[in-house]
Amino acid sequence: MAESQRLAERVALITGGGRGIGRAIARAYAAEGARLALVARTAAELEETASLVRDEQGAEAITAIADVSDHDQVRQAVAGALDHYGCIDVLVNNAGNIGPVGRVWDNDPGEWARTIAVHLMGVFYGCHAVIPGMLERGRGRIVNMSGVGGPNSSAYDAAKTGIVNLTENLALELQGTPITVNAISPGSIHTRMWEENRDLALAIGDMATYRRGVQVTSGQGASIERAAKLAVFLGSDDCGTLSGRLIRAFADRFEEFPAKVDEIMASEAYQLRRVDPDRPFPTSPSYPNLPVEGP
Repeated sequence: MAESQRLAERVALITGGGRGIGRAIARAYAAEGARLALVARTAAELEETASLVRDEQGAEAITAIADVSDHDQVRQAVAGALDHYGCIDVLVNNAGNIGPVGRVWDNDPGEWARTIAVHLMGVFYGCHAVIPGMLERGRGRIVNMSGVGGPNSSAYDAAKTGIVNLTENLALELQGTPITVNAISPGSIHTRMWEENRDLALAIGDMATYRRGVQVTSGQGASIERAAKLAVFLGSDDCGTLSGRLIRAFADRFEEFPAKVDEIMASEAYQLRRVDPDRPFPTSPSYPNLPVEGP
């Protein structure tokens, strides 16, 4: 075991671990010594990721076929990891889909609801299943995948924004415990989802998104390795007490965060709702940071 491994002997459950960003995170975690529980819907992709980390890093990896929008399937996947490893130290909620592409009033309501279920309910189900055990053991890291789509991706955007709010809420509820919850905005990375988004945008005549998709899928997108590196930071002890924050892998200099954690946590930085320190506003006596009136 390398001395520098930051996740040595930690057990990490990664949803959407069969391909794309999930696979990149699995490989990065394995390189840092983690033991993996990989969850996704496609058995062949899961086994391919598991074989990669075993061959590349000699990592231990188990797999579970599960749809994260199904509460029972998530519970079973978590139970399987607990049966095998005895604990889950890190949960990475990465599973997702692009959802319906088009104007809100043209979207199929069932597809819209399905996107919310996969992204937002999937994160809720995962957190709901692992947090009690983390509290009992007195240790845990939760990493949620957020992101931004744009016009014609309302279901995806609504779900991803909901994930950030859920992240901040969980961090408040877990204050005083050794469990941290953070969100990653990975940027526009060349994955199968972006290939789908590109083609669907062209089909509806959204040329701005189509052109962006062409850029992303032709080598001009954000770095998948940097997103995985941020996931390692947030899943390790390096992040300290940093919690309830949304970090942009493609823009934020998170390598500098260890020396600034106390400063960040004492501020409104890296949150979905930010307060401009130059524009003070009245506050509620019960909730000191809650504005009574607008700024």
